[in-house]
Formats: sequence, C-alpha cells, structure tokens
Amino acid sequence: MDPSAVHRSRWRILAVLCLSLIVIGMDNLILNLALPRVQHDLGATGGQLQWIIDAYTLAFGGLLLLGGGLGDRFGRKRMLITGLALVFGFTMAAAYANSPEMLITMRAGMGVGGAFVMPATLSIIKHVFPAEEQAKAISMWAGSGAIGVPLGPVLGGLLLEHYWWGAVFLISVPIVLVAMVACALMIPESRNPDRRPLDLVGVLLSVAGLGVLVYGIIEGPRYGWTDGLTLSALAAGVVFIGAFVLWERHTPYPMLSGKLFRAPLFAGSAVAMFCVNFCLFGLLFVVTQYLQFVRGHGPLDAGIRLLPVLTAVVGAGLGSKLVEKTGIRSVAAVGLVALTGSMLLMARADAGAESVALGALALFGFTMGLVLPPCANAILAAAPPEQGGAASAVTDATLQVGGSLGIAVVGSVLTTSYRDGLPDLGGLPAPAAEATRDSLGGASEVAARIGGEAGQGLSAIASDAYVTALADAMTVAGGVAAAGVLAVLVLMPGGKPEGQEDSAPPVRTTTPPSTHRERKPVA
Repeated sequence: MDPSAVHRSRWRILAVLCLSLIVIGMDNLILNLALPRVQHDLGATGGQLQWIIDAYTLAFGGLLLLGGGLGDRFGRKRMLITGLALVFGFTMAAAYANSPEMLITMRAGMGVGGAFVMPATLSIIKHVFPAEEQAKAISMWAGSGAIGVPLGPVLGGLLLEHYWWGAVFLISVPIVLVAMVACALMIPESRNPDRRPLDLVGVLLSVAGLGVLVYGIIEGPRYGWTDGLTLSALAAGVVFIGAFVLWERHTPYPMLSGKLFRAPLFAGSAVAMFCVNFCLFGLLFVVTQYLQFVRGHGPLDAGIRLLPVLTAVVGAGLGSKLVEKTGIRSVAAVGLVALTGSMLLMARADAGAESVALGALALFGFTMGLVLPPCANAILAAAPPEQGGAASAVTDATLQVGGSLGIAVVGSVLTTSYRDGLPDLGGLPAPAAEATRDSLGGASEVAARIGGEAGQGLSAIASDAYVTALADAMTVAGGVAAAGVLAVLVLMPGGKPEGQEDSAPPVRTTTPPSTHRERKPVA
C-alpha cells in the first residue's frame, strides 16, 4: 500500500480497528445477561457459570503476549484476520453448545481468537499514526471498547426476550465478517524486521499459573477454603507464576521484559488498568444477577439498566485533557478513588434501591473512561515500535488478568457469603437444598417449583442472602481499588507532563508517513 495512502486512510483504519474491538468487548460481556437462562437450560452450577465467563478471559489474558509476539514476528494484519476468523468459528459453535462443558470449551476458543485480535489493534495504531496523534487515537480506541460493555448486554437482552440463549452469540457474527473484509482491504501489513525466538516456556508457565490459581479461587467455595485440593491449586498457581517471573528474568528473549515494569510510569499504569478491569468484571457478574433475580427484570430491561456505563465515553474524552494539565498520576489516582466509591455505592444496593445500583454503574463507567486511555498510552510509550505488538499485549493482558481475577475473587466472595447467609434448609429435600445453596439462580428454580407462599418465602430468604453477599463482594472490590490508589501514588511520577519526561520513556513511532514503506514478508 502506498505510504501516503496509509497516512490519508489512518482514521478509516482506526474505525475498522475500533469495530474489531467492539466485537471483542461484546464477546467479553454479552453472556452475562444470559447466565440465568444458561443455568436453567444447561443445568450449570454456580461454579460453572464463573468458568463460562472466566474461560474466555483466561484464554484471552494468558495468550495475549503470545498473540502480540506472533504479530510482531509474522505480521500484525495477518494475526488480526486470523484472530477474527477464530472468533467467528468458535462463536458459531458456542451458540449451539448443549452442555456447560462444551460452552466453557467454546468460550476458551473465542478467547484464543481475541488474544490475536486485541494486541494487533493497538500495535497497528502505533504503526500508522504519528506520535502527536497517538494519544487521541488510543482514546477513541478505548472509547469504542467501552461501547461494547453496555451494547452487548442490551442487544443480548433484546434477543433473549424472543430467542434461545445461544442467540446472543450470533450478534457478533455479521460484524466479524465485515471487520475481516475491511481489514483485508484497508490495513497495511507491518512486523518486526528482527526475527526473535518465541518464548513458549514463558507462555506455558503464565497460562498454567493463572489457570490453576483461578481454578483454586473459583472452586474454593465448593470444596472449602481449607480443603487439600483448594490449597494445592492455590499453591501450585503461585509456584507457576513465580517460575514464570524467574524464567522471564533469565531467558535471553523474554515474552515480558522485566525492564518495562521497573519503569514507574509503566508499572503504575498497569496497576491502574488491572484495578479497573478487576472491578468491571466483578461488578457485571453480580449486577446482572441482581437485576434479574432480585429486582425481577427480564433480560432486555436488565440490559437497558446497564446503559449508565456509557458515561465511559465522557470520561475518555475528559481524561486526555486532564492529563495534559495535571499529569497522569493525578488523573489515575482520582479515577481510582472514584472507582472505590462506585464499588462501595454498589455495596449499598438492596432489594428496593435500584437507583443506587444505577448510580454506581454511571460512576464506574466514567471512571473506566477516565483511567484506561491515558494509562494505555503510557504503556505503549514505553516500548520501541518493533515491539509494538508485545507492548499492546501487555496492555491487554493487564486488563484480561484483572478481569479473570475479578470474576474469580468477587464470585467466590459472593458464593461464600451467600451460603453463609442462608438459614438451615433442612426442611427441603437434599437436591433442592443443594441447588438453593449453590446460587441464587438455583434457589429461584426451587422456589418456582414449590410455588405458593412457601416458594415466595424461600425466594425472599435467598434474595436477602444474595444482597448481603453482594455487599460483601463489592466491599472487597472496593478494597482492591483503594489499594490501587496507594500503588499509583507510590509508583507513578508526579507533576505535570513536562515533569514526567524524565520518568517516562519517550513515545517512538514508526517511519514518518512521508517515508513510510511496507516491509517485505519474512521468509
């Protein structure tokens, strides 16, 4: 593609990349509203519901660094189209899954595709935009990702009103096809001209560490936190992650260079992004069940009530302007304080306080838009252009690992607190009592079968226990956000942007548009 044409088309290329990102955002979150229907139709347990969500984020987060490295090595456009093709195939299969296990597997496959797509979008932005426009482009990129947060549940809720739960997956199918064609026609190929060996050992250790650790957290309420299996999984996860850190420090071609995290601005930005996604995934996991089971809304009405998260678009527009005036540390710290407030506000929601939940969603959305774009830009600024895919993958991996742990930790606190809040269920048959203790969805099923005043009484007891558990889970999420405030204040350099230049690596770009040329494919 002609270099001047690339420069002229950069904003259209950005639109195609944002379309791809919207697909990933929708796939990430669209299933949350369908969880009650999935639980009913497939007989999924509370733990399986967590795995249905976390299978995607774990595969996504665990393979992002590999996806970014493959893009740098074999071509970012090629990896983007390959990832979209994988998303298409596994999405179609997930729509017709007939068991929780099959759905979990297909969701993991969708996550693999997403791991190729997301780092490619950011690294292509860095490739086609000059330095002075990258912050604006990344802000628009992040804003488009935020659109997928409420858009997926609303469209999914509309389909759930009329079709089976698998229909929620089919929304993204035509969008993926359009994105694939547009990518093939409009986006120039780019890659790192230096062939670096792939760090497959690092990939295996990181995936094993996160997978086993999250397994222990999710299954802890089921087996007991002092059970040998739970403790073994948690310990093994820590060992694998420790081995990953040691390996990355000593291998000549690390998947994730420790030098990056020794840069204060890089480390502080990564912490801030981790905290935002930890709270996002934890919040959406509990609030979709709260709106449907406790408040009694149908899928569409519940999806519409997630629209306050669109305040992220406002926050994204304001964040970059504030960074120019006050510096990124002030913006990130204030944003995480607001994030803490949104979690604690959500903790105050009860069966009759829906306005509190909507206010918490609006405050959270604004916080997400305020924090994520400048932090993503700071991370990309730390990397040279030939490692754009790897730097993009670090950004995305931080988000996805935060999301995976958010679902695992918040979901486990929710389950443990919910079970502890239930009274003695000795009057119920053993299967019914176990279903009631497993989740609020199970309790609703049992209450519907019992019917009458007895069923209404059981439903009220389970709802009260869930609201108490929701408060505990959101308080824990608020604690994580508060810890993030302290980390940002300690790690990030202070002052206005002029004072940050000594602490932050300069933004480097690819060859200027006037001399921009497409590299020949690697043989």
